[in-house]
Amino acid sequence: MAHYELSMPITEAQARQLRINDTVTLETTLYGIRDATQIHMFDRGRTTRFDLNGHAVIHTAPNVKKVEKSDAYPAGYMPICIGTTTSDRMERFTRPLMEKNGVRIVIGKGGLREDSLAAFQEFGGAYLAIVGGTAALETTWITQIEDVDLDDLNPESLWKFRIENFGPLLVAMDSHGGSLYNTVNHDTQARRASVLASLGVKTP
Repeated sequence: MAHYELSMPITEAQARQLRINDTVTLETTLYGIRDATQIHMFDRGRTTRFDLNGHAVIHTAPNVKKVEKSDAYPAGYMPICIGTTTSDRMERFTRPLMEKNGVRIVIGKGGLREDSLAAFQEFGGAYLAIVGGTAALETTWITQIEDVDLDDLNPESLWKFRIENFGPLLVAMDSHGGSLYNTVNHDTQARRASVLASLGVKTP
């Protein structure tokens, strides 16, 4: 296991250094994205003025307060609570995010599936896991909402966050075919079979 401090954006080589069970702390910039954002980008053909190449995205729809634009609030939004949502329902968007927009890191809860794992292998990327219930802590890692695009979808806009010491987060899926979710599932099934066998229960 190793720990990496990454100032975004990163290169493919940097992304391919990451392996499951490593930890990562991110600096500089993070983009917030959710279901509606990606439906509009990839199903309805909308584009963003943001350059996501080499960047990380986090599955979120933040709780924010609209305020007067200022140096402190350049996008006109104050962060109230910026938590992470479950990733699985956004599985089909990992590949286009990486292939079309150059995203290197996806952050979320609960993991992704096999096509995302294949995309991480093909393009060079990783999935960083956040534990549920840590939204208050995550919010302290975001120093500013720097900009926002596709804001008619609010709160599922495309958010540009300024971040500081965002992490440490656990590498749960990597570009080498590693997935902690597959490992846990395999171990669970093996233990289940062992317990059932010890009880004399026959399984198919």
